[in-house]
Amino acid sequence: MRGRGRGRFLDTRPLRGNRPFRDLWIGTSVAQLGGQMANVAVLAQVWDLTGSPVGTGAIGLATGLPMILFGLIGGTLADAVDRRAVVRATTAGQLLAAAALCAQALAGNRNVPLLLALVAAGVSCGALGAPARRTFPVRLLPGEQVAAGLALTNVSFQAAMLTGPAVAGLVIARWGFPAAYAIQAVTVAVSMLAVIRLPAMRPEGAAAAGGRRRPERGGWRIVLRRPTLWGSMATDLSATLLAMPVALFPLVNEVRFGGDPQTLGLFLSAVAVGGIAAGLLSGTVTRRRRSGLVQLSAAGVWGLALAGFGLAGPLWPALGCLAVAGAADTVSVVTRSALVQMETPDAYRGRVSSVEHVIGVAGPELGNFRGGLVATATSASFSLVLGGLSAIVAIAAVSAANAPLRAYRTPHAAAQRVALTGQAS
Repeated sequence: MRGRGRGRFLDTRPLRGNRPFRDLWIGTSVAQLGGQMANVAVLAQVWDLTGSPVGTGAIGLATGLPMILFGLIGGTLADAVDRRAVVRATTAGQLLAAAALCAQALAGNRNVPLLLALVAAGVSCGALGAPARRTFPVRLLPGEQVAAGLALTNVSFQAAMLTGPAVAGLVIARWGFPAAYAIQAVTVAVSMLAVIRLPAMRPEGAAAAGGRRRPERGGWRIVLRRPTLWGSMATDLSATLLAMPVALFPLVNEVRFGGDPQTLGLFLSAVAVGGIAAGLLSGTVTRRRRSGLVQLSAAGVWGLALAGFGLAGPLWPALGCLAVAGAADTVSVVTRSALVQMETPDAYRGRVSSVEHVIGVAGPELGNFRGGLVATATSASFSLVLGGLSAIVAIAAVSAANAPLRAYRTPHAAAQRVALTGQAS
């Protein structure tokens, strides 16, 4: 009974028995906290300089476009050279950008384009290294612990989302924007130290070929040729493109709850609380081998919970629906990320990770845009309910059309190595 109970909680084996992964997790967790603080500082500084929603909206362009462009370039780079070297260099770039943000705040900068250019520079470096960084857990951990490692990373991200903005508000109120940017620079430096300690990670296909470049094959082509990959990414895109709720939070808050900013903050916190709770109980799902079915089910729960949020009247049921959605999102993200990494031959992981990165960035942004358009023509409640139900239908269609994803089982470590060696050859 005691062993069975432990299996329900967060699986910490990757932290207990693997020093390189533990270093990576600590560095990533610290950097995520600093990143959340910097996001709040940028938002507050741009608002302070412009007083315009157009100005704050421009932050989305300064971050979204570099994420997509450099994420795709980073995928090709990650399959050509040592991935640790890529992440070292791009993290150094992020450190310089964070230091420049601190310097401009100390100098009393009033130039918004300069501020956004520095933000874009930091995001570009992060996006360039993101595909290589995504391949680290599957190289550092045994196959049966990859999902657990990703769950630990997701928990730290959700915790940063929950605490980072609050800490940033306190720091900015007491010491100003330079302090928030300085903290980000320190956290990026910690992350860089963790990456420096990692072993070299050249793409396995390149090593097997004696260092020669393998025939070029784009990440999209690889994804489309494997049903488990395109099915997993189509499931994620169905959920985010059709049912992303964040853009509707201010309107829901205004119509139902009088526009209280504290209530708006509770919406975002509820999603993070649900995500953290799911992460702390992630042993329930990370030890399950039917990860394709788990992802499909979690994505369906996400759509159902957001439709429930659209119908919920009182505050507490609405927050409960958002917490369920956050939990479902965590389960879906963890299972999808593990499946994608383990189903992709190592020689192509960078390019496939770049596709996953683009879908992860574009899906939510387009989903928020879609939700806003529908709400403008109808109402926030109608947009949420229609989006949630549409997501369920789309996910059901992916499931019906993709038997390999429904039947997918996480391979044991030895079987995974044999399978991927055969796929890469």
